[in-house]
Amino acid sequence: MDLDEILPKRAGDPLAALIAQDLDPLSVAELEARVAALQTEIARTTAKMEHAASHRVEADNLFKS
Repeated sequence: MDLDEILPKRAGDPLAALIAQDLDPLSVAELEARVAALQTEIARTTAKMEHAASHRVEADNLFKS
């Protein structure tokens, strides 16, 4: 999958900026901190997706009855 397919098309997008950031000047400790922050953000995003999917199922079930 090409990055252009998954990245939003708007200017100044923080995800696009994050991916484009040069990692060469970062120390191992800075890279470890970055990975930890990204893992936390992945967990937060996953929880939001699961909540949204659950909410959708609940709404669908409510209106089926």
